[in-house]
Amino acid sequence: MVQKAYPFSATEIPTRSPFSKGGVLFINQVVAPRVSPLLSPPFFKGGRGGISRAAFVILLVFLLTLGGCDQRPQIYQQQVLALGTLVDISLYGVDEETAAKAVTAVTNKMEAIHHNWHAWQPGKLTHINQQLAAGNTVSLSPEQQQLIQTGIELAQQSGDLFNPAAGKLIALWGFHSDERANTPPPADADISALVSAAPKMSELTLTGNQLSSANPAVMIDVGGYAKGYAVDQAIAELRRMGVNNAIVNAGGDLRAIGSKSGRPWRIGIRHPRQAGVIASLETRDDESIFTSGDYERYFEYQGQRFHHIIDPRSGRPAQGTSSVTILQRDASSADAAATAIFIAGPKRWRETARTMGIAEVMLIDTAGTIHMTEAMNQRVHLEIDAQTKTIVVP
Repeated sequence: MVQKAYPFSATEIPTRSPFSKGGVLFINQVVAPRVSPLLSPPFFKGGRGGISRAAFVILLVFLLTLGGCDQRPQIYQQQVLALGTLVDISLYGVDEETAAKAVTAVTNKMEAIHHNWHAWQPGKLTHINQQLAAGNTVSLSPEQQQLIQTGIELAQQSGDLFNPAAGKLIALWGFHSDERANTPPPADADISALVSAAPKMSELTLTGNQLSSANPAVMIDVGGYAKGYAVDQAIAELRRMGVNNAIVNAGGDLRAIGSKSGRPWRIGIRHPRQAGVIASLETRDDESIFTSGDYERYFEYQGQRFHHIIDPRSGRPAQGTSSVTILQRDASSADAAATAIFIAGPKRWRETARTMGIAEVMLIDTAGTIHMTEAMNQRVHLEIDAQTKTIVVP
């Protein structure tokens, strides 16, 4: 795999991709990282300028800053451009040879997922969608079968607020492209037609490894949970290699395992409306932290901003929510839940969290009010003005 220097900082790398939605950043000691980006096409959803100051995911990763005489275990950190986003891999207590092999293995795993599951670049997912649109049955590999079955289950848990079958709606809004064309929002009639067609994951028939659908409006877009899947696969790969203390941070969404000398990893959660963090927390052994925000990818038309998180019920960008942060063990369900709870909005978020089995949630609505479960309230430390309205529910 070719590696090449990449002349941008973490806040400036241009990217367009179908999956990215990050709002998590390390807030430990900041030191210049070792960077070895991999050349790959953009893959995860970012703001108009990708990982930019408007849609930023700042990866502030503390590194080894000790002198050569210090015998404490090292933190080995490397950043690679994979899945079309900046992926930060931090490993604790491993030698450099093991760490280098682990980074290569993780990067290769993520690049394979990138190729197989990209929503619009030719690959296995586009082939599956072409066959479904033609009314054909598709034979799936074990990995494809697993990911689609997971999507079916997560959609059911969310009451179809999380709906990977609504790819045509995402495409209609222009978000299936590396660069969205400077065009108006889609026509009301086109939106209504797709909403009426009601594509849902429940309309997929998965029998063994055979996949089909009787609804030609179904187009699978795994952008709402495949980044979480990729992070889970990366952590599994690290564990297979004997690495038990690590963080894999893909564009601001991460999973952390273990600790650093028994001390937890400390994570900051970005503010959706201004620079800096709104809250921080410390991880416990094995946890994923995923955020969906309306600042990640969007376009403006006649003074109105339209973001990429589409409510499948209306066919339009979800209203009422600025960001949702989820704390959950596995990254796949955290990724999907962040999307579903964002769409549920300030009125229905708690109900959706319960049905998806998510105990630790923080939602910030468009008025700036913070809504949290009691479990999340016990974990986070707010880094903002104490006057900010906060609502805590059981």
